[in-house]
Amino acid sequence: MKQLENQIAVVTGAGRGIGRAIALKFASEGADVVCVSRTAENSEKTAGEVRALGRKAWALAMDVADGAAVSAAAEKILTDCGKVDILVNNAGVTRDGLLMRMSDADWDAVLNTNLKGAFLFTKAFTRSFVKQRSGRIINVASIIGLIGNAGQANYAASKAGLIGFTQSVAKELGSRGITANALAPGFIETDMTAALSAELKANLLKQIPLNSLGQPEDIANAALFLASPGARYVTGQVLTVDGGMVM
Repeated sequence: MKQLENQIAVVTGAGRGIGRAIALKFASEGADVVCVSRTAENSEKTAGEVRALGRKAWALAMDVADGAAVSAAAEKILTDCGKVDILVNNAGVTRDGLLMRMSDADWDAVLNTNLKGAFLFTKAFTRSFVKQRSGRIINVASIIGLIGNAGQANYAASKAGLIGFTQSVAKELGSRGITANALAPGFIETDMTAALSAELKANLLKQIPLNSLGQPEDIANAALFLASPGARYVTGQVLTVDGGMVM
């Protein structure tokens, strides 16, 4: 039997990169997946790939920081799917820049998507999780939330906040059989890292004991563990997947 047989997973930021990899990994292990992305094109593309694996999929295009939209989406998801077993808060953006030059808009955009979005989706499904006395919440943070990074004060703040949020949710909901954990990816080969210069990538590799950037599938495998029966007794933790960069 597959590890996530007949479970329903909601994955935000599922249109590409890490979110897409998680959605496909979950589908390969028997889950039906709600694919949430900012654009209909991206969410539909991933949903199509999930269906190609023989699982059901739903595609939703929305801004995860829009409270009314998230509430409406959660209600529709629960009506259409009947339940939700796993929530992966992965949607994220960057608006890098030195602090002295960072605009209010760039600060707000990153905090709203990366942190508020996770709050809104978690809140929207909490009542359902509590009622069924089960649920897995997986928040995709970053090693930048653990160590900071010059030029990414907004991103670091959002990911550090997500870790604190995860631990608080774990304490609030643990007695109801609900787990909440965070993943802290290192530098993963996605659209975000594709923009890095060759020189910067070379410097990064010098800081990574495994001497390579990670792949989205590396994060998907870690997410699968946290969603699986094997992680029944794991909650409030930050699982760092970074090739040994932070230790």
